[in-house]
Amino acid sequence: MTEKELIDGCISGDSLAQRHLYKRFSSLVYGICMRYAKNKMEAEDVMQEAFIKIFRYLKDFSGQGSFEGWVRRVAVNTAITNYRKNLKTRYEDEVDERTNNDYTVVDYDVEYTMEELLSCVQKLPDGYRTVFNLYVVEGFKHKEISEMLGIDTNTSKSQLSRAKAQLQKALLAKSGIKQEV
Repeated sequence: MTEKELIDGCISGDSLAQRHLYKRFSSLVYGICMRYAKNKMEAEDVMQEAFIKIFRYLKDFSGQGSFEGWVRRVAVNTAITNYRKNLKTRYEDEVDERTNNDYTVVDYDVEYTMEELLSCVQKLPDGYRTVFNLYVVEGFKHKEISEMLGIDTNTSKSQLSRAKAQLQKALLAKSGIKQEV
């Protein structure tokens, strides 16, 4: 089934096409959701909501750009919506560029599994995790992130810096390496 046939079938309500679309993109969407969620259960909830949106708004896909990119964008936006919904208090931390580098990068020859990395990312505070994923994984700029999340640009920079520091510390601890000060 071609991508166009798949999309047209889903729009017309063909359950077989819908199953194919789900099967083709479920691992991609789940991977995105796992990066933003605290745990598997939350990721599954966000994934379900993302697929509801994908099927609901499939008719709005213009055909411009890749369909996979469109699916990815829907999943990321759904994860961000979930983050905002669960945000109890807003943390505004004003920092300027000079104080943005409050972590030290030291090159250790250690390799981590995807599960180890994902586990450490999931343990980050919600704001840190969301900014880290948007910046590092999805490639958004701080200005875009600040607009998406309704935070100051410097807050985005600060949260990314702190996320990197926490990840470095967690990964080194996982490896049994004492961090240099």
